Amino acid sequence: MAGKSLSNMAAVAVAGTLVALLMIAGCLGSEGDSVTSPSQQITVTGSTTVLPIAERAKEAFEANDASAAIMVSGGGSSVGIKAVGEGTADIGMASRDLKPEEAASYPGIVRHEIARDAILLVVNPENSVDRLTPGQVRGIYNGTYTNWNQVGGPDQPIVVVGRDSASGTREFFSEFIMDKEDFIRTQEEFNSNGGIQQKVSRTPGAIGYVGLGYTEGVKALALDVDGTAVEPTLQNITDGTYPINRPLFMLTDGEPGGLARQYLEFIMSAEGQEIVASLDYIPVQG
Repeated sequence: MAGKSLSNMAAVAVAGTLVALLMIAGCLGSEGDSVTSPSQQITVTGSTTVLPIAERAKEAFEANDASAAIMVSGGGSSVGIKAVGEGTADIGMASRDLKPEEAASYPGIVRHEIARDAILLVVNPENSVDRLTPGQVRGIYNGTYTNWNQVGGPDQPIVVVGRDSASGTREFFSEFIMDKEDFIRTQEEFNSNGGIQQKVSRTPGAIGYVGLGYTEGVKALALDVDGTAVEPTLQNITDGTYPINRPLFMLTDGEPGGLARQYLEFIMSAEGQEIVASLDYIPVQG
């Protein structure tokens, strides 16, 4: 009996030691994780026009601060405005101003202008057309013109490509070019600038409109203003000669604090505005 009791006591002691060792190992593992895991996190969502700036700024910011995690996603300006207004995102991105109903629903939203952009009309590089008047563009998008030979181009059907209803770029284009006329029903709609860019680059008869950062593989058209072809160069956009330009915003619910404030301050810093310029957008800080 005594031998059996001693054996049981020894087993209990060994088990207790193992439990203690496992607890110590768990604590050490937790401490190690806390050193490498981000301790601050924010979400940024909305306009795909603003998206490249947000992503590049995130990479640079996180490289300097390992404790930060900035989750960036697109979806369109309407998505960004709603998300920040309803508190499901810390920062919203928008390539247009708030609509009256949005301003009424989310009165606490604060706008932070972080860059300026232009809307470029783009066609497939094989298209011989180099410029269009605003009236011709409107005619293409409302269905008046359906063949490129009606606007000085080849005998080829026009494939009209545009953004979906959540897009701030579409909203701006609708107001500035379309005078809020209806778009042609056969318009192919995409939820991002990148989708339009890819479609136009692969479709000889296509025309689309995109932000400044989305011109690879497509040809940007000049805008014929009173008989003068105005190219969408940075200089012409900056001085207002190229008329289809607009501010880009990041939005917060009230004045930001913590990581959101630091991230926005970084974008507005000299380094952040260099990122803006490197992506072919127009900085708002000298």
